Amino acid sequence: MSQQRTRTRGTVTVIGAGMAGLVAAYELERLGHRVEILEGSRRLGGRVRTHRFGAHEGAPFVELGAMRVPTAHHRTMDYIDRLGLGDQVRPFVTLLSEENALLATSGGHVRLRDAPRRLIADVRASLARDDYRDETVVFGAWLAAVVDAIAPPALRTGLRADLARDLLDRVERIDLTPHLRGDHKDRIDVHGLFAAHPDIRSACGTRLNGFLDDILTETSPELIRLACGMDQLVQRLAARIRGPIWLGQEVTGVEVAADQVRLRIGRGPLAVVRPADLVLCTVPFSVLRGMVLRGFDEDKLSVVREVVYCPATKVAVHVREPFWEREGIRGGASFSGGLIRQTYYPAAPEDGAPDAGERGAALLASYTIGEDADVLGRMPVRRRHRVVLDELARMHPQLTRRGMVRGVTGVAWGEHPWTVGGCTIRWGRDAAACEEERLRATRPQGRLFFAGEHCSSEPAWIEGAVESALVAVRAIEGRAGARFASGRGPEMWEAAA
Repeated sequence: MSQQRTRTRGTVTVIGAGMAGLVAAYELERLGHRVEILEGSRRLGGRVRTHRFGAHEGAPFVELGAMRVPTAHHRTMDYIDRLGLGDQVRPFVTLLSEENALLATSGGHVRLRDAPRRLIADVRASLARDDYRDETVVFGAWLAAVVDAIAPPALRTGLRADLARDLLDRVERIDLTPHLRGDHKDRIDVHGLFAAHPDIRSACGTRLNGFLDDILTETSPELIRLACGMDQLVQRLAARIRGPIWLGQEVTGVEVAADQVRLRIGRGPLAVVRPADLVLCTVPFSVLRGMVLRGFDEDKLSVVREVVYCPATKVAVHVREPFWEREGIRGGASFSGGLIRQTYYPAAPEDGAPDAGERGAALLASYTIGEDADVLGRMPVRRRHRVVLDELARMHPQLTRRGMVRGVTGVAWGEHPWTVGGCTIRWGRDAAACEEERLRATRPQGRLFFAGEHCSSEPAWIEGAVESALVAVRAIEGRAGARFASGRGPEMWEAAA
């Protein structure tokens, strides 16, 4: 399983201790490189951020960053196994999966089990034509429900236009019977329909069509979580890295020279500049833009400026007891229809596990992206928390009981200094344009290499960070002129190419 380099050629300095930086450092050390990591913040993990309400064992927690992994993301699943976390894998119950969760409709919040009639009526009332088959309108109703819950406002508006203009006309010509679900055939397997008839996506506007990939992935039944918290993926990776991980070491400038990379660390009169032999930069380009950059070619500077990041804001609440369980909610998510958009509930306790007791329970009260995230994210923190609690209490009045709320926390990733955005987005671009941006983002500058979800074919996911790290490791190996023996690593790199 191990590979040995024929000789050591200096230290690889990794900027950023998120998943891309940690995976790259781990794999480089397996190949015999010396590695050091510089992390500007005081914590590991980047946008993997598990918040625990208490330091004691079994404290309730919530994911303020990455919270799920599609089972089709084989690189991430491989690391989960290799790091001994396979026994912590559990299904992730996603939006529109829990029958007792709540859904916003024109008639107010209703249980998902009671929602079809209202959703169908809402969509039919919005259409200029009234002669669509019932099953066609069922498709439109459930697609609209998914997009309304997840998408930013502009995409929600775009979907309504697409439904009215062309999308339902195409669906009208398809036999939907194999995809209808429920006793009354008032639900539809949207994922299965798109998979069986991919051509209907051409009726969606360009930006919405690009977003559909994210929508279908986020609402897929093939998602998992880690019962111990996603931060354990970070902690176990870090524990296997032998080289130093320096926290609080903010890189504020990067200069590429012919034989080295000079890094400026810190700000003001206490800043220092030191040379590095090989450097791997994994910080988001939204952060890189704020550094002093020298020795970059114009195309590289252009792509650093051009990569688009979608803001994301999460607010979590620590409550005295999991009151939602009395309503039959055993996980999954509700859709408020207001500012807070999506509310995710923790999974119900496993058989034999103690109940919440004095520990209380954690609720991801609000998860928003795009313009919705900006509205909340730009509020002062205390006001943001108050707005979320007030709106959530309209859906769950139990929150207003004395002593029910024990604490509130959250992250506005669009305003966060170490990310300045939630994740990379490439909506509205065709596959060729997306690949061109990936290659430009990944392209090295002399001895400076790049990784991170913005350098991958799976932006916005841990899989993208892992993929980009493996590609960067292979590039650094090639630059160092190493030779590796047979083993597992190269096959993984080939899969990442």
